[in-house]
Amino acid sequence: MKYTDFLGHISNFARKRQGLRAILHRSAISLSSLQRIIPDEVYAKKMYKRYTGKILNLEHPRSFNEKLWWLKLNCRNELMTQCTDKYLVRSYVKKCGFEDILTQLYGVYDNANQVNFTAFSQEVFLKCNHGSGTNCIYRPNYPFDKKRFVSDFNFDLHHNHYVLSREWNYKNIRPRILCEEVLRNEDGSLPLDYKFMCFGGVPKLVFMEGCVCDEQGRRNTSGSRFVNVYDMDFNLMPITSGTKRNKQADIQPPLTFSQMKEIAATLSAPFPHCRVDLYCIRGKTYFGEITFYHGGGCVDIQPEEWANTMGDWIDIEPIKREKQG
Repeated sequence: MKYTDFLGHISNFARKRQGLRAILHRSAISLSSLQRIIPDEVYAKKMYKRYTGKILNLEHPRSFNEKLWWLKLNCRNELMTQCTDKYLVRSYVKKCGFEDILTQLYGVYDNANQVNFTAFSQEVFLKCNHGSGTNCIYRPNYPFDKKRFVSDFNFDLHHNHYVLSREWNYKNIRPRILCEEVLRNEDGSLPLDYKFMCFGGVPKLVFMEGCVCDEQGRRNTSGSRFVNVYDMDFNLMPITSGTKRNKQADIQPPLTFSQMKEIAATLSAPFPHCRVDLYCIRGKTYFGEITFYHGGGCVDIQPEEWANTMGDWIDIEPIKREKQG
């Protein structure tokens, strides 16, 4: 069993037991405080070894993951913090001329206890703005564990994602809870997630992810999650990204694929690399988020030649010259 799978099983077990969940939360906060004192480069090499089994080469990075870790430790673009913040990124998207692709925002909260569920007459999607995976769907008149919601979200509000992953762009985000509209397909299902991998403002691959969340809006752990990788002509590529592919499905490009590529190119233009997540619902494009370090730089990209090709697409030389200057 992988280390991450083990942690997932422990977390799922604890969530069903209020007392144990509180103990785990306190332990995680204490561990996080201890991790802060470890130098970034030392921590990076240990974490990379733990999750990939490989030695991290920061002197001469080549692969996609190695380049991501090099950027983690060396790239300090303030715009990255705004674009990582799931609340403030909305202003960036609007500034780029794409206000119409933003989801409806119903509320912003500093504490989970501030959320007034009686005010919602329709289902809503709740998520934290400063991390990954802490989200859920609230539906009026359906069972909803409010104690679990308050416990999980307030814990996450006290957690700085930078400490765990050394992703500098998370370090100075003010933690908040966002309440947004729920995106659904015509049949009521949750949409596919189109993750455009952009390099210097050029989209080159799209990682199409299905079954990301379960019907409660939480991370899907059922095993149905899949990732198909396509090129910009929507040809299925022989690439895997840490999870299974769905080669049997007759998946057509989204109706707004051309527009999505243009949006991804514009939003990613200021950065050597980022991932722009978009959705297509009933012929309309919606914005998801911008991510700078796919899978924290620890996702197993196969075959290795593609991991190196994706690494070659990330140009770190301008940042090197800037640091030297």
